[in-house]
Amino acid sequence: GADAWAWQDVLALDMRVGAPPDEFNTQGQDWGLPPFVPWKLRAAGYQPLIETFRACFRHAGGLRVDHVMGLFRLFWLPTGGGVGGYVRYAASDILDILALESYRANAFVVGEDLGTVEDHVRADLYERQVVSYRLLWFEPSPPEAFPEQALAAVTTHDLPTVAGIWTRSDQEDQRKAGLSPNESGEEEIRRRLQRAAGLDDDAPVEEAVLGAYRAMSRAPSRVVMATLEDAFAVTERPNMPGTVDQWPNWSLALPRPIEALENDPLAEAIGQSLRDRG
Repeated sequence: GADAWAWQDVLALDMRVGAPPDEFNTQGQDWGLPPFVPWKLRAAGYQPLIETFRACFRHAGGLRVDHVMGLFRLFWLPTGGGVGGYVRYAASDILDILALESYRANAFVVGEDLGTVEDHVRADLYERQVVSYRLLWFEPSPPEAFPEQALAAVTTHDLPTVAGIWTRSDQEDQRKAGLSPNESGEEEIRRRLQRAAGLDDDAPVEEAVLGAYRAMSRAPSRVVMATLEDAFAVTERPNMPGTVDQWPNWSLALPRPIEALENDPLAEAIGQSLRDRG
C-alpha cells in the first residue's frame, strides 16, 4: 500500500509478520505484511507511528491497538520460507509516544493483550493506563472477576461467535478452510459459556447469545462491548486467522440490513442487559 511505499526505507521488505503455532491456530500464521526494522524506526524518530496515532485519534475518542504485543516484539518470517523468530522493539519509547498522543487527543487506548503475553507487558500497559482486553472465551474467572481497567467482551473478530461455539459450526468452518481446529479447546470454551450463562446443553442459540451478554453485564470493566455478529446470532466469524483465500475474510455480509437492529428483539435484549450495568 501507499504507507509501505512511503516508509519502505524503514521496512524489512524481505520479511513478513506472523505468529508461531498456538492452540487456536495449529499451523501458525503469516500476515503477509513487512515489519518495521526497530533501529531504522527509531532513527526515523518513530514518525510512521506518530502519524498513524494522530490520524486515528483525529476522528475517535478511543483507539484499540490490535495485537498490542507487537509494540514489544513481532514474529518475523522470511519471505522465501524457513524458520521464523521474535524481534524486539523499543516498547518503552513507543508506549510513551502512544500515551502522549492519547493525552493530547483526550482519548483512551485499549491494548489487545490476548494470546502469548509476557508478564511485564501487562504491567507496562497498566502503568500507562492502557485499558486491558478481557474475553469470556479466554478468562478462567467469571466476568465478575474481570479487572476494572479493561475492555470486556465475549469474543473478537478473529475468534468464534457465540452461535459458532454453541452450535459447534465453527469447528466445521475451520475444516472447510483447510485448518485443524482445536476441538478440545473449543469444547472448553463452550463449557465456559454454558457455566457463565447458566445454559442447558440443548438451549437455543438466541438464549446462548443473550445469556453470554447478561453474564458480561456483571463485569466491573470500564468498557463492555457486544458484536454485530452476536446481535444477529451469526455462526461465521468475520476473520479466520491463518487463511487468505480459503475463507471470505472481512467479506461476510450480515444476514439482515444494519437498520434491522433497531427493531430486533435479540439486539434490543443485549443492549438492555448492558444498559442495566448501572
